[in-house]
Order: sequence, then C-alpha cells, then structure tokens
Amino acid sequence: MEWQDEGIVLGARRHGESSVIAEIMTRQRGRHLGLVRGGRSRRMQPVLQPGNSVQVTWRARLDQHLGTYQVEPTALRAAALMESATAVYGVQALAALLRLLPERDPHPHLYEALGIILENLQDPQSAGELFIRFELAMLEDLGFGLDLTSCAATGTREELCYVSPKSGRAVSREAGRPWADKMLSLPEFLAEGSRKSAEGDSLSAAFDLTGFFLRRHVYEPRGMEVPDARSGFVNAALKALAANN
Repeated sequence: MEWQDEGIVLGARRHGESSVIAEIMTRQRGRHLGLVRGGRSRRMQPVLQPGNSVQVTWRARLDQHLGTYQVEPTALRAAALMESATAVYGVQALAALLRLLPERDPHPHLYEALGIILENLQDPQSAGELFIRFELAMLEDLGFGLDLTSCAATGTREELCYVSPKSGRAVSREAGRPWADKMLSLPEFLAEGSRKSAEGDSLSAAFDLTGFFLRRHVYEPRGMEVPDARSGFVNAALKALAANN
C-alpha cells in the first residue's frame, strides 16, 4: 500500500541505531505513525522537529502495519518556535491534545486549525484565543462539545455570561444569577457573533472553562493527568500578554 499526504510533525522517537518512528498529523489520515529510516541523520533531524510541515509518502505491505515514511520538508518553523516559552509549550500542548484522538482517525479541520495556530504562536493574544478554540473543537470531536449559543434555561441568545458545569451549556445573566457562585464564566469573546478579542482576564477564564471540561470528560475518565505542557502554555501566554499591555 502507498499514499501521499501533507502533514505536521508532532514528535519522533528513536528506533534502532539510525531510524525514528515519526508521529505526524496528516490532513486526510489523522495522526499517523511511520518509520523513517535514517531519521537520526544530520539531514533529517532538523526536518522531524515538532511544528514543521512536511510532505509524506507512506508505504506498507498491509494497511495495519506501521509502515515507512519518506519525508520532505515544506515549512521549517521549529527553530522559530523555540524562541518563546509560549511557542515551546504551545507545540507540546497541541501535540498532547491530538494524542487524545484515535490514531489514523481523520480530522481535517483540526489539521487546518493546527497550522493556523502554529503560525501565530509568537503572538500570545492570538495564540491563546486560537488555542481555546482548538480545545473547544477537540471537546466537540471527542463527543463532549459545549453549547454556547443560547441559554439552557430560557433559550435567549442575549447576555450569555455563564456556563453550566453540569450540562456544558450557556446560561444568561438573569437565569444564572441565583447560582452564579456555582457557574463557570463565559468570556465575551466566545459568545456567538462576538467581535470582542481575548484579553488577560477573559483569556484566563476561557482556559479555566475548557480545562474544567477536559479534566471532567477526558482526562479523569482515562486516569490521566492534565499535561504539564498545558499549564506551561497557559502561564506563558498570560504572562506574555500582561507584559505587552
């Protein structure tokens, strides 16, 4: 079997003396592993760094085999991503999120989103907002999507400022007032049709929001801890954003 696709490198681990097993998020075939012979060579090591975009050819006798990759670079951004803590942690946190998905399960919209985030990781405000939307998309694809479009109690689309921790649905200011201390905050920039951009406090609230549902529905049921890279990214993004304001 053989196919070609474009992809983004998530990681690589040593295999034997000179090869590596590359983990690549491909456009059409999702997160896919493959053996890269000579992957530890001087030519290939810089290519197989997380965050780089590549063109791959995968070959195997049977579809269920590990198979081998032939890899050609298309965008080498890994060196630039090493220049800030936000970008370093961001790449690691994004890869950790994508590892929650079944291998070889196509998610072309997440592939597109990943590329956009990687191009904006040097800007903490853009990176933070895009990361939140990526986590929301991950929750949706994992079957735990949030409904932030209308109030769970009244159906109104106005003044949505809370999220119910039980249902994951938005709640309006008036309907949620009696239980405000038990509600999660809904940052205005996440409201449907909002033209607001993320700021320090709203971004922090958004990280708390997605983090809560990821822990409840994804990490805890799997007996997993939230990856340290996420905390590193959150702290670095908020710190950089505060320093720029």
